[in-house]
Amino acid sequence: MNATTPAPPAPAGTPVGAQPLTDALWEAVLGLDEPAAITAVLRALDGGMDAESVLLDAIGRVQARVGEEWAANRITVAQEHAATAINDRAIAALARHPSARTAPTRGRITVTCVDGEWHALPARLLAEVLRLRGWHVDYLGAQVPTPHLIAHLHRTGPDAVALSGSIPTRLPTAHATITACQVVGVPVLVGGAAFGPDGRYARLLGADAWAADARTAADDLARGPLPRPQPDHQTIDDLPHLTDQEYTLVARTRPDLVRAVFTGLEGEYPAMRGYTEQQRERTAEDLAHIVDFLATALYTGDQALFSRFLLWTADVLTARGVPAQSLLPALDLLGRELKDFPRAAGMLRTGAADLTRTPMTTSGIAE
Repeated sequence: MNATTPAPPAPAGTPVGAQPLTDALWEAVLGLDEPAAITAVLRALDGGMDAESVLLDAIGRVQARVGEEWAANRITVAQEHAATAINDRAIAALARHPSARTAPTRGRITVTCVDGEWHALPARLLAEVLRLRGWHVDYLGAQVPTPHLIAHLHRTGPDAVALSGSIPTRLPTAHATITACQVVGVPVLVGGAAFGPDGRYARLLGADAWAADARTAADDLARGPLPRPQPDHQTIDDLPHLTDQEYTLVARTRPDLVRAVFTGLEGEYPAMRGYTEQQRERTAEDLAHIVDFLATALYTGDQALFSRFLLWTADVLTARGVPAQSLLPALDLLGRELKDFPRAAGMLRTGAADLTRTPMTTSGIAE
């Protein structure tokens, strides 16, 4: 990592004591120095900083910056994983500190990630905040299969499930999980980037509540229990735009679509024939992501979800020295394969138009 990269600036409302800790933690994460990170956290706690601020205003902010640095190509995937592991260990050290030991005085909450979701740190932060607030928390971690989650709910009978998701392509799975929890009478609070900055997909998928961040989630749960789901709650079949079967057909034919577009790119752009095996694998992965996000946009009925993914991908490619416009041939070829799917074809055309008229930056945000 670049040791000269500054620590993330403190947003408005951040406790004064959080910035020195954030600076120290950022330096430790940049240097992949786990002992230094843990020492910084424990010193802040020993100095009187409250554990919730350490979790959210320091560790949480540093972790967000780690993701931004990866997207801007200033750190590698390996460095991002190592930094995340260090932050996770810092959370574990905090949980053992005397100031963070809180006896349960409230009900029971299950905190888990959507099946297929491997970004577990946001859920871990929420779990620790809820423990600090006096909840009995069952933290299940990343990639929890829905049948296993439901078995856990039958066994423990929690007051609610807090479901975390960062990857929008897992929204169909999240929908099934939300419905399954509600069928057994357990309300679901959802959060994370997958559900949209305003919680639009939480509402679409019938979640009982949505929170923008861990502190808000804890505040909302403290106001009173979520109402138990009614027998006539929304089901997976209550999205009328799915009746055209476009989502199902695109999702089921994903391997064939990726193969067809890859072959088409080889035929129309001979330079691809000279790609290394690693370049070919990376191209196939990028195509698979495009199909996955298109399918999810079809599931939610939201063009903006697909366009946001394309613009984000364009920024990531630009940061890595790959022209953003290289996405356009793939979108064109995919559109030819899906010419008989009006919603999918329309989303591809609109996405391509958004790419051509939106300037890209290397900061992860379209100008």
